[in-house]
Amino acid sequence: MTREVRSFVQACPVCAQQKSSNQRPAGLLHPLPIPQRPWSHISMDFVTGLPASEGNTVVLVVVDRFSKAAHFIPLPKLPSAKETADLILQNVVRIHGTPVDIVSDRGPQFMSRYWKAFWSLLGSSVSLSSGFHPQSNGQTEWINQELEKYLCCFTSHQPSSWSRFLLWAELAHNTLRSSSTGLSPFKCQFGFKPPLFFSQEIEVGVPNAERFVKRCRRTWKRAHAALKRASARHKRSTDKRRRATPHYRIGQRVWLSAKDLPLKVESKKLAPRFVGPFKITSRVNPVAYRLALPRSLRVRPTFHVSRLKPVLTSLVSPSSHPSRPPLVL
Repeated sequence: MTREVRSFVQACPVCAQQKSSNQRPAGLLHPLPIPQRPWSHISMDFVTGLPASEGNTVVLVVVDRFSKAAHFIPLPKLPSAKETADLILQNVVRIHGTPVDIVSDRGPQFMSRYWKAFWSLLGSSVSLSSGFHPQSNGQTEWINQELEKYLCCFTSHQPSSWSRFLLWAELAHNTLRSSSTGLSPFKCQFGFKPPLFFSQEIEVGVPNAERFVKRCRRTWKRAHAALKRASARHKRSTDKRRRATPHYRIGQRVWLSAKDLPLKVESKKLAPRFVGPFKITSRVNPVAYRLALPRSLRVRPTFHVSRLKPVLTSLVSPSSHPSRPPLVL
């Protein structure tokens, strides 16, 4: 009897939609691959909502996933896909060469066919984060927060002056030691830390090019080993707060978390916690799946497994389960 009651409750569609999950998030950490050299793998995002400063209201943040170096590019508004590609050419490719992979969120610039085709022609891959899962691009999200804190501290009395402090924010970030590599982004890239003052010049003198190249290679090897150790520590720490990644089959039906969905409901407080069920159409990677969503939902159909839960069946006849009117999406 106990088993039948538990099965009945677990399979109840009303309970599945209305009850919040009190379990640890599903899906063990699936870290991105560690690059072998600076600026081969980059990530990017926009900082928006800033007051007008010298005609600028947006900052494009581009981060090197190897050295943790960053470029902060002020913009008058959010650019189109073509304008974003031109900005990367001018501020990244011109200085560091063509990247192998670019990680970004699912903004309209990065979802456009132009963006994907442009980088495909250059031989670069484009990696997009899964829906409502900013941890996919957590490195850039963290640097965005650090930049906002920096600008807030220096422009608290005159917020419209933030553009003037942007170059100093970039210099400060690239000079500070990274906890992941144990090196500053400058030292990780060049093998030495560029001096701020002439009196420090003797500390970075390089006798010849051969020694400079050897020093760079030693530094990159050291940084790569440090990144592997940091990634392993982060995975162990994160996985302690998560449960094993569930495996879903193509065609299986799942409930989708309604936490960030634009639902048409009278009261968000009384809205269902999960909607669906929806069929899984493909497996994007070990921790993300694509669902068959109705067009009216107007969201990208790829989601992290922490946003999904399976539709369970009951030992009791399905006709005995309560039903609820369909939700307008």
